[in-house]
Amino acid sequence: RKRLSFLPASMYTEIQRERPDSGNILTHPDYIDGNPDLIKPKKLLNPVKASKSHQELHRELLMNHKRGLGVESKPELQRVLEHRRRNQLIRQKKEEEEAKKLQSPFEKELLKRHQRLDQLEKEQEKQEDHAPEFIKVKENLRRTSTVTGDEKAA
Repeated sequence: RKRLSFLPASMYTEIQRERPDSGNILTHPDYIDGNPDLIKPKKLLNPVKASKSHQELHRELLMNHKRGLGVESKPELQRVLEHRRRNQLIRQKKEEEEAKKLQSPFEKELLKRHQRLDQLEKEQEKQEDHAPEFIKVKENLRRTSTVTGDEKAA
């Protein structure tokens, strides 16, 4: 019976006796006990922090901080990339201008004629829209009468 008197009534009371400090919220892991059979967990690596680009960026930020350079100033890599993009856009524009200049005279003349035809068609549509209804009907009658007259002659 003496043994029973030493046993706690519940596990909760046993935990309270062992750890009277209630300010510590963290639980104590089992592997601290030193059991050699247990596999001790290793801390997982953060893939972002493990990447080379992140490490290089972090190194560059540290160096800039030591030199006293602010974060507002652009890093060398970013300046170089922006310079390349700007040069590439300028090259593309120059190539497009050269392609326009290299059009043959025949192509230029075709383009001019095409533009003239488009303008003429637009003008005709405007004139037809302003013409009274009876003139439009009369033109349609002339067209049909000439077609039937040509068919009779053939």
